[in-house]
Amino acid sequence: QRHQMSNASSITQFFLLAFVDIQELQLLHFWLFLGIYLAVLLGNGLIITAIACNHRIPTPMYFFLFNLSLIDLGCISTTVPKSMTNSLWDTRAISYAGCAAQVFLFVFLMSAEFYLLTVMAYDRYIAICKPLHYRTLLGSRACVHMAAAA
Repeated sequence: QRHQMSNASSITQFFLLAFVDIQELQLLHFWLFLGIYLAVLLGNGLIITAIACNHRIPTPMYFFLFNLSLIDLGCISTTVPKSMTNSLWDTRAISYAGCAAQVFLFVFLMSAEFYLLTVMAYDRYIAICKPLHYRTLLGSRACVHMAAAA
């Protein structure tokens, strides 16, 4: 009778490389990234608030800018907080599921951002090159479909 042994291993976590090993520089990294993160949150939050509160600007450009700000908030929130906590607490571990979720969300949101930038470029092309057809080509339904596709 043959006895087969399973030769398998599983990965439960990854270890990330630190920017620096000196504690003071890790704290500087934390404060620098916290400042950048808060500036991005404030800037995108102001854009979202200004567009949501002003109902006199229902143009497609502002609708797409609103969506771009939302995607940008999601994109920066997938990676920067983990990097900041790693620097603050001097840890380097990330779980396999956390890493997979971070990579998936980052790639997904960056792809959506690139698609939305392409749609915004098309919006400006229509506005400049075909201004008389602008309202028919980029009505509210078309804009919602393009933003949803992103």
